[in-house]
Amino acid sequence: MHANARAHDQPGNGPHVLVVDDDPEIGLLLSRYLTSQGLRVTAVESGAQLRTAMQADVVDLLLLDLGLPDEDGMDLMRELRSHWHGPVIIVSGRGESVERIVGLELGADDYVTKPFDLRELLARMRSVLRRTKATAPAPNNIHGFEFDGLRLEFAARRLVDGHGSDIPLTTGEYELLLALLQRSQQVVTRDQLMNAVHGRDTGPFDRSIDVQIGRLRRKLESDPLHPQRIKSVRGVGYMVAVAVKPF
Repeated sequence: MHANARAHDQPGNGPHVLVVDDDPEIGLLLSRYLTSQGLRVTAVESGAQLRTAMQADVVDLLLLDLGLPDEDGMDLMRELRSHWHGPVIIVSGRGESVERIVGLELGADDYVTKPFDLRELLARMRSVLRRTKATAPAPNNIHGFEFDGLRLEFAARRLVDGHGSDIPLTTGEYELLLALLQRSQQVVTRDQLMNAVHGRDTGPFDRSIDVQIGRLRRKLESDPLHPQRIKSVRGVGYMVAVAVKPF
């Protein structure tokens, strides 16, 4: 399919998933399977088609292959994260740990290596979509958290600074910050954070939480190399070290 060819659209009533993969057989396989599971799917094969599809319709979840014919998937991730903060799962044949880390650094919410199991991919997608659509837990009618001049609002799923300006967060960053704020002044282990963000336990060599913490610090800390709001507890996990007030 050429860059100006029409996207392959599968009807459905569920969340809209945009599949970006230069292999038309994978695109068709995912379209058929995900549609059978109640999702609405658009499959495209290039970065140019991705841009056209995103302008034409709201996208609830992006499945992105890194090996596209017209541009590098990592460059495309950088461009996307400059203006779009919806959930992204990278689905790629590049399985090296450095590729996974770079993908997460650029804002991916998860990374699945080819060949993949359709049921596992669907489970990860549903986990991301649940977190995106669900409202945050609000015991005793809590609507958000205030901390060190910042404000996390549950209903809008947004973080604002002391001037009322948005600090854009990806789905994973929002969930990670929420998990830390809910346990302020407590050490939160990497396993607890992995469950909160990805819905599964971390493996012995999984650095995705550390990568996402680094991204979050760059948005929250005046000096990310010497963080004051989110501190590391060596060998255990992380903690919010400032006072947190629910509202």
